[in-house]
Amino acid sequence: MPTTKKTILKAPFKTGEFIVYPAHGVGKIMGLDTQEVAGHKLDLFVVSFIKDKMTLRVPVMKATSVGMRKLADAPTVKRALETVRGRARIKRTMWSRRAQEYEAKINSGDLISIAEVVRDLFRSENQPEQSYSERQLYEAALDRMSREIASVNKISETEAVRQIEQNLAKSPRRGVKGPEAAPAEEAA
Repeated sequence: MPTTKKTILKAPFKTGEFIVYPAHGVGKIMGLDTQEVAGHKLDLFVVSFIKDKMTLRVPVMKATSVGMRKLADAPTVKRALETVRGRARIKRTMWSRRAQEYEAKINSGDLISIAEVVRDLFRSENQPEQSYSERQLYEAALDRMSREIASVNKISETEAVRQIEQNLAKSPRRGVKGPEAAPAEEAA
């Protein structure tokens, strides 16, 4: 006679805890749920993404393999803010290829990779206008980064964006420097 043993859930995440899901950013574990799928009982984390008005059910056994992780620690947040202060590293490849790479970094869920996207796509007032797709990727990366920093530091998202922007302002100047930054009207 086969023995059925009750599996004791040794979950790496707890109810009420904030987590990062790679494709959606910061969410909160609302609880555990058990559903029957194809005759098998499946334990699921119920993760709520309040800002997106979305609820996700993630199998407990697959949570870490799909990239779900705890919020970054304070030293990682500090390193991410230092990353945005660095010099932009923009490859000389076609925009479509770079856009794919940026999208992959944003969806990796890695705070440092997301900070690299914010750094590379940031434009100050004296720089040329961004294309629509550049702006969309920048705003997506900024949103993901600010949500995580806000959750870690227990501050508002607005305050987190302000912190990121203050660090971006400390980065080395990009693009045109000096008096040439003014539009050249002589070329008319």
